[in-house]
Amino acid sequence: MHKPGNEVPFWSAVAMGIGAMVGAGIFALLGQAGAIAGSAVWISFLIGGLVALLSGYSIGRLGARYPSAGGVVEYLVQAYGVGRFSGSMSVMMYIASLVAVSLVARTFGSYAYALLPKGSPGWLIEAFATAIVLTFMLVNLDGVRAMARIESLVVLIKMSVLIAFAVIGMMFVSPEYLDPRTYPPISMIFYSVAVTFFAYEGFRIVTNAAEDMPDPGRTLPRAIMTAIFLVMAVYIAIALSVFGNLPPEKVVVAKDFALAEAARPILGQLGYKIVAVAALFATASAINASLYSVTNVTYKLATLGELPRAFGKPIAHSKEGLVVSSFLIIMLAIFFDLSQIAAIGALSMLLIHMTVHIGHLRLLNETRAVPAMVVLAIVANAATIALGAYHLAGTSPMLLVLIGAFFVLAFTIEVLLHRLADRSVKVRYQEP
Repeated sequence: MHKPGNEVPFWSAVAMGIGAMVGAGIFALLGQAGAIAGSAVWISFLIGGLVALLSGYSIGRLGARYPSAGGVVEYLVQAYGVGRFSGSMSVMMYIASLVAVSLVARTFGSYAYALLPKGSPGWLIEAFATAIVLTFMLVNLDGVRAMARIESLVVLIKMSVLIAFAVIGMMFVSPEYLDPRTYPPISMIFYSVAVTFFAYEGFRIVTNAAEDMPDPGRTLPRAIMTAIFLVMAVYIAIALSVFGNLPPEKVVVAKDFALAEAARPILGQLGYKIVAVAALFATASAINASLYSVTNVTYKLATLGELPRAFGKPIAHSKEGLVVSSFLIIMLAIFFDLSQIAAIGALSMLLIHMTVHIGHLRLLNETRAVPAMVVLAIVANAATIALGAYHLAGTSPMLLVLIGAFFVLAFTIEVLLHRLADRSVKVRYQEP
C-alpha cells in the first residue's frame, strides 16, 4: 500500500489535520457558534472537541485496519458492502466536501478583500477565491510531498500567530464578559455543538493520506488524536480571548472577522491586519489539505465504480479528480452565497460520521477497537444531530429540508452515474 519516496510522516499528518480543521473552524464558524452560545461558546468548543475525539478514535481504528486513500469512503464500503446505500453515502461525502472547501475559499476571498482599500470592486472576492483554489490545485498536482511540505510550513506560521493572539488576548480579558451569569440557557450551548463539531470535522482528511504513511497502523490513529487535542486547546483559548475582549453582540456583528475585530482593542489596526493575514494562511492551508483529500476520495470512488473512469485517470503526478473537483469548488465559491452552508454541512457530516461508527460495530473483530468507545461515538453524534436538528426546526426549518434534499441528490447522482457509466464495483482494500 505504501509508496516509498512519497511519505507523509507523523508530524506532516498532524499538520494536515490541523490545517484542515483550523482553516474553516475558528475563522469561519466562531461568529456563528457565538450567535447561539454567546460568551459560553468556549464550552461548546470543549464539548464539540470531545465528540470529535470519540469520532477520531473510531475512524482512526478503521484507518489503521484499512489504510486506504479513500478514507471514510473505504470504511463505508467495508462496513456496508457494495450497494446503493454505501454508494450514496460516499457521493454525499464527496458533495459535502466540495461545499466545505468552497466555503473556506469564499472566506479566504473575503479576508483578502478586507485588507484592500475601501471602495475596491466586490468581484475581487470571487477572484481571490478562484486564485487560491487554482494555486493549491497546481501544488497538489506536483505530488503529496510538495503538499505535505507546504502544509507543514503554513500550519507552523498560522498556529504561531493564533497562539500568540490567544496568549496576548488572555492577558487583557475583561472578566465581566465571561461571567457565567451572562451565559445563555444551557440548551443554547448544546444546540451550538453541531456547529463547533464542524470546526473539528477536518480531521478525517488525515485518513486520506494513509497509503502515503510509512506505518499507517501506528501513525494514523496517533496523528488524528494529536491533531484534535492541539486544535481543541487552541479553539478554547481563542474563544476565551475573543469573548473576553468583546461583548457577544459585537462578535456576532463581526461574524467571520470576529478574531480580527477582537484584536483591535488590544493591538489596534496593526493587530487587525495581523490576524486577518493569519486568516489568509489558515484558510489557504485548509484548502491545500482539503484538495488533497478530495482528490483521493474521487480517485477511490472511481476505482470502486462509483464515479466515471475519468476521475481515476492520472494527470501529471496526481489524479484527474483534482482538476474536476477544483473546477466545481470554484463554481460554488463564485455563484453561491454559502452563509447557511455551515449548518447544512455540520449536520450532513455528523450523519455521515454516525453512519461510519454504526458500520464500525460490524468490523470490531477486524479493527480491535474498544466497543464502548465506538458506542460512545455513536451516542455523541446522535445526540449532537438531534439537538442541532431541533434548534434548526425552530429557527430555520428550510435548512432541514435542504439537508434532506442533499441526501436525495446524493442518491440520485449515485444511481445515474452507475447507469450512465455502466460501471461495476471493484474489490476494495486488500491485505498487502
